[in-house]
Amino acid sequence: MLTGIIGAGALGLYYGALLQRGGNRVKFLLRRDYQAITEHGLTVKSINGDFHLSKVEGFADPAAIGPVDLVLIGLKTIANDRMVGLAAPLVGPDTAILTLQNGLGNEEILAEAFGADKVLGGVAFLCSNRGEPGTVHHLGQGKVALGEFTRGLSPRAERIASVFSAAGIPCLAVADLAKARWEKLVWNIPFNGLSALTGCDVTELLSHPPTRTLAADLMAEVIAAANAQDPTAPIDADPFTRAMIEATDAMDHYRPSMMIDRQEGRPLELEAIYGIPIKLGKEKGVSLPRVEMLHALLGMGESLKETGS
Repeated sequence: MLTGIIGAGALGLYYGALLQRGGNRVKFLLRRDYQAITEHGLTVKSINGDFHLSKVEGFADPAAIGPVDLVLIGLKTIANDRMVGLAAPLVGPDTAILTLQNGLGNEEILAEAFGADKVLGGVAFLCSNRGEPGTVHHLGQGKVALGEFTRGLSPRAERIASVFSAAGIPCLAVADLAKARWEKLVWNIPFNGLSALTGCDVTELLSHPPTRTLAADLMAEVIAAANAQDPTAPIDADPFTRAMIEATDAMDHYRPSMMIDRQEGRPLELEAIYGIPIKLGKEKGVSLPRVEMLHALLGMGESLKETGS
């Protein structure tokens, strides 16, 4: 399978490297790491074993990549205004487009531009960070759940999942993509936001009883909004929350991406992770007061950053 990676950050570099190591041809659209990777290759430092790809097909211009079998999008959602333009040169008549971005609203943009039948979405439960140019650090997790934007379990989704799994990426094709996206938000909303606001990693947050309780309360609000969206089956709140907390307990001092973005002065993915879920919850009559407060505080920080205060 020929895959083009749009958004070669920690997620795109890691999954692209595994796909290439697994025997698939991969083309990376690179920006910050272009010189390092095209000259010296790509290094993955992983809890599952380090490896190095000495030859990587890296490009600075998407037009030079050309049509591929699969476009894998790992862009931050703050770049969604450029997503269609970056992906377009890679899309041919039989190309599938898979977005592994955070939050909600990403598939809709791609479907409007390329047609809903071309679009799949997925959620990546991945702990990874970028290191020095040409290096990505895999700290834990890594599984992917993916499905058709139009709902329903398809042979195409199962085929892509099997390619991912064969390359060492635990992957499951799902019939209800929207539910899978909300399940990821159950983790993303509390831990990304609280870490960005406090400067504390997930271990520090969970070691403090009040913030541990707050994380669980935020999860409960997100689950209530998710279950109001007519999923194929509701999320069972108490066991799902316990499982998420226990999984996070095992993430030894992991720094969520939003925490790193805030510390490094980059804009935060507030609309996809907070704004749209809050809006959809309200449309179904579900109140998310803690999530709204978190969103407001994060937004205030962004406003102060923009004004230089």
